[in-house]
Amino acid sequence: MHRRRFLRTGAAAAALTVSGLHRYGSVLADTHPRVGLIGSGWYGKSALFRLLQVAPVEVVSLCDVDSAMLKEAAEMVAARQASKKVPRTYGDYRTMLAERDLDLVLVSTPDHWHALPMIEAVRSGTDVWVEKPISVDVVEGQAMLAAARRHGRVVQVNTQRRSTPHLVEARREIVQAGRLGKVGLVEIYSYYPVRNDPNPPDVPPPPALDWEFWTGPAPMRPYNELVHPRGWRAFMEYGNGTVGDMCIHMLDMVRWMMGLGMPRRISSTGGRYRWPGTKVNISDTQTATFDYGELQVVWTHRHWGSAPDPRYPWAATLYGDEGTLKASVMGYDFVPQKGEPIRRDVTYELDEFPEDRTEDGLERHVAPAIRAHMKNLLECMRTRERPVADIEEGYRSSAACILANLSMKLGRSLEWDEANARVAGDEEANRLLRRTYRAPWVHPEPTDV
Repeated sequence: MHRRRFLRTGAAAAALTVSGLHRYGSVLADTHPRVGLIGSGWYGKSALFRLLQVAPVEVVSLCDVDSAMLKEAAEMVAARQASKKVPRTYGDYRTMLAERDLDLVLVSTPDHWHALPMIEAVRSGTDVWVEKPISVDVVEGQAMLAAARRHGRVVQVNTQRRSTPHLVEARREIVQAGRLGKVGLVEIYSYYPVRNDPNPPDVPPPPALDWEFWTGPAPMRPYNELVHPRGWRAFMEYGNGTVGDMCIHMLDMVRWMMGLGMPRRISSTGGRYRWPGTKVNISDTQTATFDYGELQVVWTHRHWGSAPDPRYPWAATLYGDEGTLKASVMGYDFVPQKGEPIRRDVTYELDEFPEDRTEDGLERHVAPAIRAHMKNLLECMRTRERPVADIEEGYRSSAACILANLSMKLGRSLEWDEANARVAGDEEANRLLRRTYRAPWVHPEPTDV
């Protein structure tokens, strides 16, 4: 499958952008964009509530396969939005999207449920906010990109480091200003300790949860309390482990700061070394190298031990011949070879948005970034320009991380053929770019969206 085949819809998409913006409602004509949320759990509500803080939107629809979580979310939205209206609720995203009355859909499901709802949303005429990584396999991501372009939709990926105030400054004032000199190595890493040893028994799913629908196209596993509502990231059936969860943020940040595309070659090693006997099946120790020729970006994570620098347990270090930059969600430090170092801390907006102080589960240090990310999305919905974390950028960062996991699985490096969107000279690896969907769900293809 050639890259040109899933991107060749650009001209058609441009024509659609001019002639058919928002077939089912336009934010250009409506000062209160109509919003739907698919996935009403932790991060779905966090993103939606930040949107409500910065724009006069009307949340009209919520969807979730957990009816108890859905009911709670509807009540919380009604309390927060200006109209005080309770959104309509749905157990099936297809039914919600069939109403064709939305301007924006937020897809905040577990990773294995990103592709199908996002594609259906752009088909229905809405713009989309989708969580990272955009997909669980590479071809899903290609299909999502093709769908966004074919239907002329604006799609923002929640790689919100691109909208984090102090990181925007670091990119502009340090990296783009050339103060690092020539950068030859970037280390990205996560050293957060994670207990991976609990091993509760499998049990029947709770009555409020449609476990069959929750599992969807993923392999069917017995229900376990480790999985839902937030533990699914510890299972490769539903995501891409720590590389797909944490590495993608740092890799995407570095790509954005330095103007990088897809790496030429990806190699990775690792495994489950600390807690080998539990139901959790993601790697607890892993290293991945993203080879950009004269620049190497090297990822490391381990779920045990301590961080070499306690101030930067999850971050990136850019090594240049004129200075070094450490950057994370909590701040940055620039140490030049000559001159005074610079330190910046994360920006909080607690006085401007006092509800941040009391919102349960909110990552307060991330809230300003999500608000800025939402503002960028709303502006691009108006202008039809591509947002700062456009779906194509999300595809590249997601695909690189997925390929790292494939490299670890296969035990060899993978050379990426960007022109043809496949692994060069490795048919076994190319077969793994598309996972098997569980029936009756059908894997999306870039040529059929």
